[in-house]
Amino acid sequence: MSSEQTPAAPETTGPRPRRLTYAALLAALEGLALVVGGVWILVLGLTGHPDDRQQAVTGGITLVVLALLPLLAARGLLGRRSWSRGPAVITQLMALPVAYNLLQADSMAIPAGIALAVVAVAALVLLVNPETTRALGIRGPGNPGATEK
Repeated sequence: MSSEQTPAAPETTGPRPRRLTYAALLAALEGLALVVGGVWILVLGLTGHPDDRQQAVTGGITLVVLALLPLLAARGLLGRRSWSRGPAVITQLMALPVAYNLLQADSMAIPAGIALAVVAVAALVLLVNPETTRALGIRGPGNPGATEK
């Protein structure tokens, strides 16, 4: 079936809801933070004197690669792609244990843990909001193809 034969769903027409835009911005913010952290670790691993240079480089590259998940999800959310909510929710669920571990630290990591927890919870609330779900064209269980009349 071509795209000409597939009519646009009525739920996905009209302006993008602010909640969806805010969720995309929070996901993009997390992705950018991962990129910055990964590049920072990578630069320190290459130019500094780490205990294990290979581990520092690997950790930095891993963070940069992990940043792709929230960045792609943010782009999909801005484009109102229904597939993008899954990666965005997964990103937030992965951020919660990280925030918890940062809160357990006895250092400057505590404010970072608080900020990460607030962003993750706020993004989850925005992502599961019915308005966001409708804007992405996601149908709930028991409603496989019915459209509102």
